[in-house]
Amino acid sequence: MLKLEPRPQASRWWSLGSPLLALAITVVIGVLLFAALGKDPVKGLQVFFWEPVKSAYALGELMVKATPLLIIALGLSVCFRSNVWNIGAEGQFVIGAVFAGGVALLADKSTGGWIVVAILLAGILGGMVWAGITALLRDRFSANEILVSLMLVYVADMVLSYLVYGPWKDPAGYNFPQSKTFEAVTQIPRLMAGSRVSIGLLLALGGAAALWVFLFRTRAGFAQQVGGLAPAAARYAGFSSRKALWIALLTSGGAAGLAGALEVAGPIGQLTPCVPAGYGFAAIIVAFVGRLHPVGMVFSAILMSMFYIGGELAQSRLGLPKSLTGVFQGLLLFTLLACDTLIVYRLRFTASLSAKGAQ
Repeated sequence: MLKLEPRPQASRWWSLGSPLLALAITVVIGVLLFAALGKDPVKGLQVFFWEPVKSAYALGELMVKATPLLIIALGLSVCFRSNVWNIGAEGQFVIGAVFAGGVALLADKSTGGWIVVAILLAGILGGMVWAGITALLRDRFSANEILVSLMLVYVADMVLSYLVYGPWKDPAGYNFPQSKTFEAVTQIPRLMAGSRVSIGLLLALGGAAALWVFLFRTRAGFAQQVGGLAPAAARYAGFSSRKALWIALLTSGGAAGLAGALEVAGPIGQLTPCVPAGYGFAAIIVAFVGRLHPVGMVFSAILMSMFYIGGELAQSRLGLPKSLTGVFQGLLLFTLLACDTLIVYRLRFTASLSAKGAQ
């Protein structure tokens, strides 16, 4: 018989191996899912794991998807390490896009390149404002940040819809709910010709490096983590739990807002109801699959972007619903939670009761 037995201490090996095992189990379940849907499992795996990396253009598109996921996940990791559960990064992403879009709409033919910096700063400010609402309600009224941040996602979607159906609707847009296309000067600079990869990728990688320094090489980062792991010890050491709450939520909101600005002033180029792409929710999975570590989140963001691209290809080439992307994301999260059991427990083979009785 198999029995779960507590480990004397958490296994460091399994904390690294658990995401790999979760990915392997997700792949196996995916094969069974493709077979159950009457599709060739080999082709199914090919569109998810080979097509996104088979050419330079495909790799570029992979980086386009991975950039917002990584930026949002980096901000969320600060929250989660501080024991602040910000589930509303999607709303902060949307409001960041709205603020950035508002600045982009002010540009005209005579506007200089400085507008790009203003757009990015506006996106960061929008995300921080939206996350600040959650921080204020948690700080002043002890409101649950999970519920507040999640409900604000739907409010953010309504704000976006109001603007693109109303005041910011393009009068020359054939009655489609969208803003006018932003001027070329507002376009986020691209890294190379013929690719949609922008400087957002450099910002994401720079953010990962900055987060590593903050978390593991500064007193402020140490204070954030102590406040999350041991609040009583943090208070004894003189660390402010209120300060940690505000830093965590404003950092997370600013990162999500930056991702929103990069998205609307980059690949999208205007405000539409399709701005909420689920990146804020998927980034939660990215953060935990990456073990809340900057390096780990770089790789998990790439993996999650493969699921996004694979879902789109599965829809066009295999006739499968686009919701398959969410299925794979959910499978990865739940298998990760299951595999994480092995970090603090180990499987032991024990003799059954009937066998012991026979002896």
